[in-house]
Amino acid sequence: MSLPLRIGMLGMGNAGLAFVPAIARHPEFELAAFVEPHANARLAAQAKYGVPGHATLAQLLAEGPRLDAVCIASPTEYHTAQALQAMEAGLHVLVEKPMAIALDDARSMVRAARERGVVLLVGHSHSYDLPIRKMREVIASGRLGGVRMAHNWCFTDWIYRPRRPDELDARQGGGVTLRQGSHQFDILRLLCGGEVRRVRARAFDLDRGRRAIGAHCVYLDFENGAVATAVYNGYGGFQTTEILGGLSEWGFPAPEQGWSVQRRGAGGARDAAAELQAKQARAGQVIPDQAPFHPFFGITLVSCEGGDIRQSPQGLQVYDRDGVEELRFPTDRSPRELVLDEWGDAIRGRAAAVHDGLWGMANLEVCLAALESSEQNADVALNEQRAVPV
Repeated sequence: MSLPLRIGMLGMGNAGLAFVPAIARHPEFELAAFVEPHANARLAAQAKYGVPGHATLAQLLAEGPRLDAVCIASPTEYHTAQALQAMEAGLHVLVEKPMAIALDDARSMVRAARERGVVLLVGHSHSYDLPIRKMREVIASGRLGGVRMAHNWCFTDWIYRPRRPDELDARQGGGVTLRQGSHQFDILRLLCGGEVRRVRARAFDLDRGRRAIGAHCVYLDFENGAVATAVYNGYGGFQTTEILGGLSEWGFPAPEQGWSVQRRGAGGARDAAAELQAKQARAGQVIPDQAPFHPFFGITLVSCEGGDIRQSPQGLQVYDRDGVEELRFPTDRSPRELVLDEWGDAIRGRAAAVHDGLWGMANLEVCLAALESSEQNADVALNEQRAVPV
C-alpha cells in the first residue's frame, strides 16, 4: 500500500475538528500539522493530537512538515486565498462548503487546480451521506424510472446557536442560504441530474434582534425536466426532528445533542464576545464522529415516474407498485470518512471526484442565484451547471 497522504488542517473549529477522527481512522490519510490562529486553541490541539500547530498557512508551508494536501475548514472569507496558496505549493485541497463567497473566486480556485494538476474537492456536504448516495443509486438503476420531483425541507434553530459575526453576514458567506442551502442544493443536484436551469426563491430575515437571512424557500428547475424545492427555517419554532423519530442532523436522538432548542427572540440582545466564547467552547462537541443512525439533514423525498424514495433512520424506504421496501445500510463509517474516500480515490487516480471544484462552483451559483432571485423577485437563469459525472 502507498504511504498515507499527509494532511494539514486549516482551522480547528467545529468543521476542522470533525475531520480529525475520520482522518485518524482512514488508512490513506494522516494528520501531519494544522493551522489555528487562536493561541489557546492551538496549544490545546497540539497537546491533544500530538502534531505541530502554526498560526498561519504561510508559517506551515515554510516551517512545517512535508504535506500532500490541506483541508480548509476556516471561515469562508479565507477559503480562496488559502486554497490558491496551497495549490501554488502543489498541494491537493479539500475545502469546506460554501467553497467561496463569489463566483469569480470559485473560478480562480478551479483554474488553479487545473493548472497545478491537483485535486480540488468541496465538502463536507450532506450529499456525501450514505442514504443520499444510495438514493442516487436507486435512481440510476432505473427501477423507478426518471426523477420528476425532489424536496429537502429542514427546520432548526440555526440562527440562535452561537455564531461568529461572519456566519450571519451574507456578504461574508453567512446566513442559511449560503451555509445551509449549500447542503440542500448539493443533495438536490445529486438526485436530479446536476444541471439547474432556473432558480426562483424568497429569502427571509425575520428577527430584528438577530439580523441575518434565517429562512428561505427555493424552487429549482432542472435541464432534464425534474423540479425540486429547498425549504429551510432556522428560527427555532417547529423542528423537523419532531417528525423524524427525534433524530438530529448527525444521527443522534435530538436530546443527546447537548444543546437546548432556542426560540425566536429568546435571550434578547447578545454580547458578541460572550457569543464567540460560547462558540469556541462548543468546538469539537457539535459534530459526532460516530452515531447509531444515519445523518438526517431534514426531510429528503424523491418522486420518480414509478415510485418514491425517502430516508429512514436505518437507510431508505422505497415505494413502488409492489408496496414499500426498506433498504438498510451500515452506520459504521462517518460521513467525513466517505469524503476522504472520494478524495483519496481522486488523488490516487482510481476514480474521478463528483464533488470537485466545478461541482462546488455550481452549488455556489445556486446559492447566489437564490439570493439574487429573492432580491429581484424574479427567476434567475444559471450558467455554471453541469451534469453528475457518469
